Parts: sequence; C-alpha cells; structure tokens
Amino acid sequence: MFKKILIANRGEIACRVIRACREMKIGTVAVYSDADKAALHVRMADESYHIGQPPSAESYLRWEKIIEVAKASRAEAIHPGYGFLSENAEFVREVTKAGITFIGPPPEAMEGLGGKMSARKIAIEAGVPIVPGTTEPLRSFDEAKTTADEIGYPVMLKASAGGGGKGMRLVFEESELKSALEGAQSEALAGFGDDAVYVEKAVVRPRHIEIQVFSDTHGNHVYLGERECSIQRRHQKVIEEAPSPINSAELRKEMGECAVKVAKAVNYVGAGTVEFLVSDLDKSFYFLEMNTRLQVEHPVTELVTGIDLVREQINVAWGEKLSFTQDDIEIRGHAIECRVYAEDPDANFMPSPGTITRLRVPQGPGVRDDGGVYEGCEVSIYYDPMISKLAGYGKDRPQAIDRMRRALAEYEVGGIKTTLAFFREVMDDAVFIEGNLDTGFITGFNERKKAVEPDEATRDMAAIAAALAYKQKQKTVAVAASNGEAKTSKWALNGRMAAMNSRF
Repeated sequence: MFKKILIANRGEIACRVIRACREMKIGTVAVYSDADKAALHVRMADESYHIGQPPSAESYLRWEKIIEVAKASRAEAIHPGYGFLSENAEFVREVTKAGITFIGPPPEAMEGLGGKMSARKIAIEAGVPIVPGTTEPLRSFDEAKTTADEIGYPVMLKASAGGGGKGMRLVFEESELKSALEGAQSEALAGFGDDAVYVEKAVVRPRHIEIQVFSDTHGNHVYLGERECSIQRRHQKVIEEAPSPINSAELRKEMGECAVKVAKAVNYVGAGTVEFLVSDLDKSFYFLEMNTRLQVEHPVTELVTGIDLVREQINVAWGEKLSFTQDDIEIRGHAIECRVYAEDPDANFMPSPGTITRLRVPQGPGVRDDGGVYEGCEVSIYYDPMISKLAGYGKDRPQAIDRMRRALAEYEVGGIKTTLAFFREVMDDAVFIEGNLDTGFITGFNERKKAVEPDEATRDMAAIAAALAYKQKQKTVAVAASNGEAKTSKWALNGRMAAMNSRF
C-alpha cells in the first residue's frame, strides 16, 4: 500500500482524506496558501508545504507546484478531493508523467465526460436517455431559436464547460432567449474560458437525483444507490439525502444500470457520480452529466451502504479489486446531509467570512459532522464558504429528520453567519417532511415562509415576551440553585430561547 499521500485540496475534504489515510496507516502531506497557514487540514497532516498566495490561481490550482511538493515529500500518490484540480485531465497526465499515482479516473474519461455536450454524446451511444436538446455548441441565435421552437419552451441554456450553476439560464419564452443566450455565453467565457453553450428542454418540476458508481482497474463497475439532491440555491446543492423519497427498488435498479453503462463506456476507474433529472410527475429520468470525482455529499451514501468511499478510492488506485460486488450492495436506513456554509440565508445566501468565535459540534447516535474548521480559525474570503457537512442517520426517513433536528439544535457557531437557522426551518417544513422535493424547493419554501411571517409589531411583542420569559427562567434557576433543587441547564435555556426567537 502507499506509504504517503499528498492531498491537493483544503478544508473539510482534506481533513476527510487525512482521516481515511490515518486509519490505513498512510502518511499524509498537506498543501496550503498564505490564507490557510493555520487551517485544520494543515494541523492534521503529518507534513505540510506552502504553495502560494491566497487566490486559488496562485496556490491550489498551481499543479506544477503541487507536483513539485509531492516529489520533495516523496508522496507516492495524490488525492485531489473535489473542486480545484480534481477534474483537470492535464494535471492527471503531469502527475502520471512524474511517476506519481493519481487517485481518480484516467484523463481520457475526464475529457470525455468533462464537457456536457461530449458527455451527452457518450450517454446517447450507451443507450442512456438524455433531455432533448443539442449535442453541439450553439453557433448563433437563429440556431438557438430553431432548436427551442422544436423542443418547446421552457428551455435551459447551459455552458458546456464547468458547473456550479455558472453559464445557466432558464428561458420561458422566445422574447427572453436572445439576452439569456448572450448572458450565458458571457458568464461561461468569464468562468471557464470557453463560451460554448448548448440548449436542452427544461424538465417540469424536476428532481435532481444522482447515482454513485464505483469502478476498478479490473473491469468491475458497481452502483451504490442514489442521492436526492433537489434542494439547491443558485444551482448548487445544500441538502442531500439517501435514498430518494420517491425511488423504488425498480427505479433505483433502472437508473443504476444506466449509470454503469456510462462508466463502462469510458473505461472509468474510481468513484464517480452520474447525475439525472427526474420528472416528479411520471418518474421519467434523463442523463444530465457525470462528475468524475468524489462528491461533497458522499457521506450519505457511506451511511446507508456502510462503505468507506475514500478508503475504496485509495485501494482501487493501488490496483486492488473492489471489495464488494453489486449483489453486496444493500441500502439500509436513511441519511440526510446539510452543507453548513458561512453564508447569510436572509441575504440570498451571501458569504459571511470572518473568525469563528465559538464552535459547538453536535454528537450522539446517528450524527456525523465532517468539519474543516475549529474555534478561533478564520473563514477566508478566497474559497468556498462551506465549513462542514452535517449528516443525520436513522432507521428510516422520519428518524433521520428527527436526528438532524436534534443535531442542528446542538450546533453552535459564533462570530459569523451560517446556514444553520435555515436548515432548522427546513426540517420543520411540511413540504420537506412529506418528501415533495424539486429543484425549485427553496423558492417555494421562501414563499411559504413569507406568507406566515408576522408583522413587525407582532415580532417585537414576541421578542419582548421571549426575553421576559427567559429572564424569569434565570431567576427561577437561581432560586432553585440556592435551595439545592434541580435546575434547568443554561444550555437548555439558550436552546429554548433560540428556538423561540427563530419563529419570529
């Protein structure tokens, strides 16, 4: 087995990989920018090396510097995590040329599936259903108009390169098409250096459901169930769960087999995710894209299958066969993940960088927190503001929700705004509890919330009442304590106060 692995990433995913390596008795090498010199992944690794200035382009995207560090530290393999260089085929080739193992798929698979249009062609050839639309970049507005007329509105314009919602525009009618096309092309060029855009039919009330696949170098390809990823903001996921509330065993098998066809078509190796749009009306599904890396939401799959995906990545990169077959995969229980971001949900999820002055992480049965921060550390303005992935696991979906509620109530982060309050509200939302999800969930959730929000006078009165009740409780606790009687903990009181205030 490898003796030392370099993690070409930062934050919670770097910490996650380091933990897996530690269990496997593999040495770890961290890299860091000026902004991350005191980061948790740097503290956790066996060795750490400075690679540049805070901007990603001057540090975590400098593949030549990362390879230089790998050589200097005598690391035998590089784990890319997700984001940054994780899907950069040129980086993979240079790593291999340097005599270092890349923990991930071959560059040819990355290139074939990296572009959304080339991926659509691969899916068509593999016999996997795709959303009607173009398989070549749009060359003009007239071509976009002709295609949109043929497949019918609404349509979605998408950048061929990249992801994360950049270069995407939803168009409901012809009058919006020209400006939307220009905007998508401009954003794609700025974000990815490529203005290629294609058009596809917009699926009505779509769910975003993905299939986890795993392949080895011996020709074995397995799917490990699905993840429901419909709750998104700006086309980026914020809550994921496994299994999907709507998937039956039959639908899971059908989608899983389609995902494996895509993996086989490119001789895939390692962990990958095939994403589908699923109509909430008739459960028809369409290939969307394939992410040729580990996904942020991989913990929910680990919880319901019992398989350590990072450990399996390392074993496969070493040349071992998968430790499981398709018949071994069994979905047990239910898991929900909330991506805890340093963002302000009340300000359209704008980033909220700063110093974490207080951190209380939840614990107990069925709770998992993959964090990348600590009390006193700085959340930088330079990188993705996710600080942890909180997962709740139960024997079924209701218990998973109950455990997530309890975990969110325990979770405390001071000094910055986070998405914790938003998640607490979602866990109590009737539509979420019923499992009626689609990619427009947050818009609908905000509308429902606004419809029942009290007016300013009511909020003021409620706040005053809550403050008086809290003060009276403190007096009661003080009297009880002086009399030697049992008392309510300050933590419990604070929790009740926060719960009361969150309703107004």
